[in-house]
Parts: sequence; C-alpha cells; structure tokens
Amino acid sequence: MKEKQITISCQVFESMEQLDARDRALCEAAMEARKSSYAPYSGFNVGAAVLLEGGITVKGSNQENAAFPSSLCAERTAMYSASVNYPGKAMLGIAIVGGKAMSITDKPVTPCGACRQVMAEYEKRSGVHMSILLIGRDEVWKFSRVEDLLPYIFDSI
Repeated sequence: MKEKQITISCQVFESMEQLDARDRALCEAAMEARKSSYAPYSGFNVGAAVLLEGGITVKGSNQENAAFPSSLCAERTAMYSASVNYPGKAMLGIAIVGGKAMSITDKPVTPCGACRQVMAEYEKRSGVHMSILLIGRDEVWKFSRVEDLLPYIFDSI
C-alpha cells in the first residue's frame, strides 16, 4: 500500500484592498451580482462573477425555487451564462461572496461540490487554470487553480 499526501495552497488576504486591481474588480462584480439573488427560502444570498479571457466579466447569483432541486447556485449560473454567451472563451477566475440577509459572512463561503466539479470541467476544457476568490468580511482566500478546491475531479467518462 502507498499513501498519497495532498497539499492545498491558498493566499489569505485581510481585505479586498490588498488584492490587485483585477481581482478586486472581480470581487466587486460578485458583490454587485449578489443583489439579484433570489433566496426567499434559505435567506442566503450568493453572488459570483467570472472573468473571461479578453477582460469580459459575467455575473451570476443564486436562484431558489420552491422545488429545491430546481434551484441553482450563483457559481453555476455565472459559469453557464459565460459558456453560452461567450463560447470558447477561457474562464480565468471566479469570485464568490455570500451571507444571510445580504450581509457578508465573516469567513469566506466555499462552493458546493457540484459547483467545484463544474469549475474543474471548464478549467480542464480550456487548459487554463482558473483562480478562485472566496470573499469574507474578515478575509479573502485566493486559490490559483480548481484542483486546490477539488482534488481528484471526476473525469472518467
């Protein structure tokens, strides 16, 4: 038997002001996107913004439905919209923010497993690493690639 170690790395910033201008703008776009969140059941509003090659930013927010399986996370809303409206453009980064009643959580909100898998698929498809910015009130976490959030992606088909 062998044992394999997995190392996950991210940068931790005390505030968005410490980010470079590109990452700060992406975080601000995610916060703006959250205003269109429809979360009457959970009360947890999430916004996401995807940066595409060429400097295009696409926003998404969580959209809930009384039939919960019909709801969709902010991250997938943004990524699917980007893929449909800008086919072939690599996704260079995504920023995500969330919280109850439009507040921001102290620590960053992390994406669900389904959203991580979709990020991994788009990253693999483009061959370009996608950075992930997770925004909290007390700190911002930056991952340089999806594999740091989801090692061993499903790609067996």
